Amino acid sequence: ISRAVWSLATTGEKTIGGSTITQQLARNFFLSNEKTFTRKIKEAFLALKIERELDKDTILELYLNKIFLGHRAYGVGAAAEVYYGRSPRQLSLAQCAMIAALPKAPSRINPITSPERALERRDYVLDRMLELGYINQQEHDRAVREEDRAFYHGAIAEISAPYVAEMVRVQALKLLGSKAYTGGYQVYTTIDSHLQTAANLAVANGLEEYDQRHGFRGVEDHVDMTDRVSTSDWLDVLDPYRPVSGLEPGLVLEVEDEFALVFLRNGQTIALALEDMRWAAPFIDRDRKGKAPETVSDIMAPGDIVRARLHNDGNWRLGQLPEVESALVSLDPQTGDIKALVGGYDFARSKYNRVTQGRRQPGSSFKPFIYSAALNNCANVATLVNDAPVVFEDAELERTWKPQNFSEKFYGPTRLREAMVNSRNLVSIRLLQDNGIEYVRDYVTKFGFERDEIPANLSMSLGSASLTPLSMARGYAVFANGGYLVTPQYIRTISDMNGEVVYRTRPSVICENCDAVEVEQVTEPEVRKTAPEFKPLAVNSGDSPSSDGELPGEPEPPGSALAPQAITPQNAYLIRSMMMDVVRRGTGARAMELGRRDLAGKTGTTNEQRDAWFSGYNSHIVTSVWVGFDNHDPLGRRELGGRAALPVWIEYMRSALEGVEETVPEIPDGIARARIDPKSGLLAPLESEGTVMEVFEVGCMPEMQQSSQGETQDAPLEED
Repeated sequence: ISRAVWSLATTGEKTIGGSTITQQLARNFFLSNEKTFTRKIKEAFLALKIERELDKDTILELYLNKIFLGHRAYGVGAAAEVYYGRSPRQLSLAQCAMIAALPKAPSRINPITSPERALERRDYVLDRMLELGYINQQEHDRAVREEDRAFYHGAIAEISAPYVAEMVRVQALKLLGSKAYTGGYQVYTTIDSHLQTAANLAVANGLEEYDQRHGFRGVEDHVDMTDRVSTSDWLDVLDPYRPVSGLEPGLVLEVEDEFALVFLRNGQTIALALEDMRWAAPFIDRDRKGKAPETVSDIMAPGDIVRARLHNDGNWRLGQLPEVESALVSLDPQTGDIKALVGGYDFARSKYNRVTQGRRQPGSSFKPFIYSAALNNCANVATLVNDAPVVFEDAELERTWKPQNFSEKFYGPTRLREAMVNSRNLVSIRLLQDNGIEYVRDYVTKFGFERDEIPANLSMSLGSASLTPLSMARGYAVFANGGYLVTPQYIRTISDMNGEVVYRTRPSVICENCDAVEVEQVTEPEVRKTAPEFKPLAVNSGDSPSSDGELPGEPEPPGSALAPQAITPQNAYLIRSMMMDVVRRGTGARAMELGRRDLAGKTGTTNEQRDAWFSGYNSHIVTSVWVGFDNHDPLGRRELGGRAALPVWIEYMRSALEGVEETVPEIPDGIARARIDPKSGLLAPLESEGTVMEVFEVGCMPEMQQSSQGETQDAPLEED
């Protein structure tokens, strides 16, 4: 301590520390690691009190059970398990000496990270034990000769959910401080392991399929094979390359016209046939690729570093690491519980969580919220809106704006249902203009969006807001659950080492005709009063997301789990009815391969195909998928939401809905069915032909079309 004081006095910097074991114990149990005089004074007084209350052996025991010993091991018991897979009683003398050598520099000098230096430290400990008479010469010599066989024995993850794990780690640190690492806490999440595994596979497969559609960008590297003739040589070459999302790195050994021999990093030698790499035409740009390969030598040569994946049929096929990224989030619309979350192709490659941090334009997948605002103003699904060219002098956009449909065609007066099904841009723009920009900006906040993140111009109707996939999934959950805004959550409980729950969140509760008091009686017990109130995940805020991926937000009121009603059940039903037609016969029709009648959703594609989206749901689950490049590069001319994002959604939902009963939504009170003239959108007279059945909210029915005799008749209504 005197040395530390002298260093501070002479240099003016806190470069050296000094503590007794008792002081370190006081800091580890009761204080933080901040370098302040206040903490040091508290540490000293706590150490004096500990010395008065406990004997030296007890202090040392507590210290050794708390100290950090590398590789996330805190205490000698944990270190024995991590390095040797044994309890301390089962360790040999040499192994005990190795663990005793760790405190000096546990992160840098340990038998896994730097085995040679760790052996030097172990032998030094054994030498000192001999000098001090704790062991004899024979025991010393035997221990020094013992080969150290340490390797990592840590817990193996049952499922891969690294983005969720990082979210949990950050939240646990905010709730528990540094004790989150040392207190033996267990965190229970809302994640479903089956759905998480399905989400991982769907994202990986979808991105690799996209990547291969655009050709082969070339081998990862090339090495000179001269003098590299043995397995150990090949392993040395492959050591810098790690497996990524099931893509195994390999060294090309031999190449023939029809096949190549490839040595994989896992020690296996495989044959890749030309048929397994037919996709590998040279990449030119996002819209062009070269001629398909005729021989394997067109693709690779001996010494090349390539990737291969083992497929379900038992065959290895050539692969490559995709540059494109994706995000998938799936939640229960009734409770808000997040069931699966994938923030990118590979967490080790990029820890940027695109589900919570990635703000991108949702394109046409935002249109349902515009339509909902119009229905709230008593438009109906048969209201005609003119799909025709229009030019705007928009002060907000500071330019003349000439929007058009993706097809660059215009279709004239169009019913809202058909406009939704076919994603007509001009209809959405006129709908927003007719209802008022400020009214719609206020209205969409009912879905959990912040008003400030919604553009105050007509581009809002085409999805120009920057939103996260999580916020989109939350918004779609309102349509899925009949009009209620649920709060997404990913942590359910946190328990201490004794199994006592110290934190608990409550799932959102959807309840008609009840108040918060009644809800408290049916939800889980209160959070333990000695613990601070848990802060649930906030999916939208005026603030930017933090670097750790968590979005700031205010805690919910204690005891309140009642989901507020955002829109009417009638509004939610009508929007769902239109989005079910999007899946049946519109831009999302590919989803019909799932063979279900209860799916609804909407595609989204932004300018120059920079973002591709699909958000869809039924009553049981809501899932949003985004695909794009982090640098906002275009995906390619034909890479729309229905081609780039929808296949990921389909593959995931195939697993998520397995065994889930098909449930067509019930028609709420206040909805009527009536026949209309499909051209005019008006109620059809009894004698009319070519009519279609449509659904409306009572009180917002269209007018009656005149009969051929020029009279107005009552339309046949069927109210449910």
